[in-house]
Amino acid sequence: MERWIGRVALVTGASAGIGAAIARDLVCLGMKVVGCSRNIEKIQKLSDELKNEKGSLTAIRCDLSKEEDIVNMFKTIKSNESLCGVDVCINNAGLAHNAPILSGRTEQWREMLDVNVLAVTICTREAFQSMKERNVDDGHIMFINSMSGHRVVPSTPTHFYSASKFAVTALLESTRQELRELKSHIRVTSVSPGLVETEFSYRMNKDEEKAKALYSSIRCLEANDISNAVVFALQAPSHVEINDVFIRPTEQTR
Repeated sequence: MERWIGRVALVTGASAGIGAAIARDLVCLGMKVVGCSRNIEKIQKLSDELKNEKGSLTAIRCDLSKEEDIVNMFKTIKSNESLCGVDVCINNAGLAHNAPILSGRTEQWREMLDVNVLAVTICTREAFQSMKERNVDDGHIMFINSMSGHRVVPSTPTHFYSASKFAVTALLESTRQELRELKSHIRVTSVSPGLVETEFSYRMNKDEEKAKALYSSIRCLEANDISNAVVFALQAPSHVEINDVFIRPTEQTR
């Protein structure tokens, strides 16, 4: 990871769970991390906790469902003399609603598309433009995807979420192909976790007991397991592009 020391990584959805774990690890490894979320108090608290580490964590408030917020975030990063731009973009933020195909509410589908698909695409575009204008040819764009982006399980509440994550799978390969067409050496990686114990199920189901039952059904992955995979991909030699990483709990059947 030596070549990343002092360089800038954007982590979306950095206030909790996987995003917070990634932000913590990258700061400890010496990177300048920008963490964004609609609620940045937790990111600021994490930044204070990490103030004696090799890197730094800067919190920026951003509603990823709004393109204007995303574009302004990249402008803020560019105008900050200690940052100047993004070298690594980790598209981590995502959400799910219990909104089945046959009975879900349109506004819930739209929010999943806005955050899980459009925000990821906009951040990818803006990160690439940031790298291009600074002649950064060794950057890295990452997608925290899901096993739900590769198979559809018979769980009605997750079906539209799965559709949004299948789009992320397509975005990975599309981005890779476009970068190769441009003769760029910027790399892309998708990390697709299975069941990770975070706030995700609590927020999706809005049912604490149901979420607890799910997370106690098997030995789940932890947020740090996903962060370790991110670091693994980042530290690969420059001629190695790790495109797809699937991570399931050992006990998970699908």
